[in-house]
Amino acid sequence: MTLRVALAADHAGYELKQQLLELVRSLGHDTVDLGTDSTAPVDYPDYAVAVAEAIVSGGADRGILACGSGVGASVAANKVPGIRAGLCHDTYSAHQGVEHDNMNILVLGGRVIGEALAAELVEAFLGARFSGAQRHVRRLEKITDIERLFGGGGA
Repeated sequence: MTLRVALAADHAGYELKQQLLELVRSLGHDTVDLGTDSTAPVDYPDYAVAVAEAIVSGGADRGILACGSGVGASVAANKVPGIRAGLCHDTYSAHQGVEHDNMNILVLGGRVIGEALAAELVEAFLGARFSGAQRHVRRLEKITDIERLFGGGGA
């Protein structure tokens, strides 16, 4: 199944994003590069929101974000209702996050993990499919209820 994957990074994740663009294409998926285009300092929330908007608007099926640690981009992306971004450092979390939690954005720390591990995580993430199991659907419905209760993105 070919996916349309939006990728973005701040300056600290720029080099990793560039490598991952090629990897995602080599896996047969379409890519949408939402920046940044250099290592010049930029603000990670701008890029996290760009990927999140691409997903909620239907312009992308999944997203990949990179910043220095991955934490900031994950926090920012998860403020957008409908986004389930996960910061992953292991392949189990990268595929299980999709299979159980319908994770739609993989977040990586460009200063934390190396290129080889990042490639393994991306392959696990893009190769995974949501299980649709009733217990997982029920839990996702509760997450949607939380988003509604707190007006979408929380504090």
